[in-house]
Amino acid sequence: MFQPFTERAESKVIVPKNNQNYFEYYTISKGDSLYGIARRYNINPELLAGLNGLSMDDYIYPDQEILIPKSGYSYYITKSGDTVDMVANMFKIPSMDLIKNNGVVYLAEGQVLVNPR
Repeated sequence: MFQPFTERAESKVIVPKNNQNYFEYYTISKGDSLYGIARRYNINPELLAGLNGLSMDDYIYPDQEILIPKSGYSYYITKSGDTVDMVANMFKIPSMDLIKNNGVVYLAEGQVLVNPR
């Protein structure tokens, strides 16, 4: 099962319980980079890094498994001080829809919240 690769405790992420709906898994090959993978999947490299508990400066290694966000969804990684209402307003949806779409909303820093576009 997927575990975000990280050597720094502060960069862990909490992904939605039903992540099979929102993400694909990708196994790193020799020569891959976050920029190259992001370009291949047409996603923001910072989002790709954040979803996987990485920074853009982190190394990735062959056979490492990462999450690739599926198209058709918007993603947000929570920050300290976020509230359900703030994030729901950002997605332009009611708070209850945010909770329904994500199962449990902890609002712990680093939680990935997803909303269908």
